[in-house]
Amino acid sequence: MSLDFYWYPNCGTCKKAKKWLDDNSIAYNAIHIVDHPPTAEKLKSFVEKSNLSVKKFFNTSGKKYRELNMKEKLPEASEEEMLEWLSSDGMLIKRPILTDGKKVTVGFKQDQFENMWG
Repeated sequence: MSLDFYWYPNCGTCKKAKKWLDDNSIAYNAIHIVDHPPTAEKLKSFVEKSNLSVKKFFNTSGKKYRELNMKEKLPEASEEEMLEWLSSDGMLIKRPILTDGKKVTVGFKQDQFENMWG
């Protein structure tokens, strides 16, 4: 099983997720989410496979989210607009995103990782 691990190396949550993957000897392809953000199409497939709403993919605690006033924009936005915003700036995306092509997790919760990837 090869996983794509979208992460930002300076992110504390991403570091915890990476340590968990390494400690559990799980192979992954690390993708820098800011240098190589997923496309709108790829994000749409992540949303579908995760059973989460597209709003759950926003990094609501991030500086960029506040700078762009996303809290006010999201309630009126279409899913397509949200996917375009996310794909245009990796700092807007909640991270890490981990996928095997069939399943997707967003963020890091150890019990969720153990259930899904352990």
